[in-house]
Amino acid sequence: MSKLFGALAPTAEPQVNQPTAMPVKPLQPSAKWTEAELIDACLAGSRVAQKELYVRYASRMLAVCMRYATTTFEAEDVLQEGFVTVYNNLRLFRRECPLEFWIRRIMINAALRQHRRSAAMLAVTENEYPETIADEEFILSNYSFEELLKMIQDLAPRYRMVFNLFAIEGYGHKEIGDMLGISEGTSKSQYARARVILKTKLERLDYRHNDSVYR
Repeated sequence: MSKLFGALAPTAEPQVNQPTAMPVKPLQPSAKWTEAELIDACLAGSRVAQKELYVRYASRMLAVCMRYATTTFEAEDVLQEGFVTVYNNLRLFRRECPLEFWIRRIMINAALRQHRRSAAMLAVTENEYPETIADEEFILSNYSFEELLKMIQDLAPRYRMVFNLFAIEGYGHKEIGDMLGISEGTSKSQYARARVILKTKLERLDYRHNDSVYR
């Protein structure tokens, strides 16, 4: 008997020795699972854990997908495709980096697959735009997330992909060229062109902001 039932039994009743049950670790609420516990539960087939993984990372990953997509609908499609890949390949995650980094890379790859299906990369002459333009700094603190997102989404797909991968994700132009099937020089040129377009959009936005202030 367990200690609990043994204490409640009448004293005159002979006690029978029973194997002591192993203590059961109480289940933590899903939101309190550590990353390792969440991964293990998902790998064990827990639907609750799979839902928790989605809830924990979906909003941040949707923000990533939105930068690569043209519409919210397209971003949500990329998000769903990405999570299917996450669930199907979680057993391959080596836990050498935070899970969020691994999921983010999967979402980026899903966005690139969507891009290949919907738009062909167009080459740009390597020296079409001066390198000094790409070196200019943007001051973005005066703009809202929605304003910046809209400007990035309005870029032509080939410029949007390169700008996101280089300026936000931190990939080098050679890596980007390999990922998109273009040359390193084309990646540089497309990034420079994207900077020119965004700089123009920011200047127009500044003009509208200032004009509204003085009215």
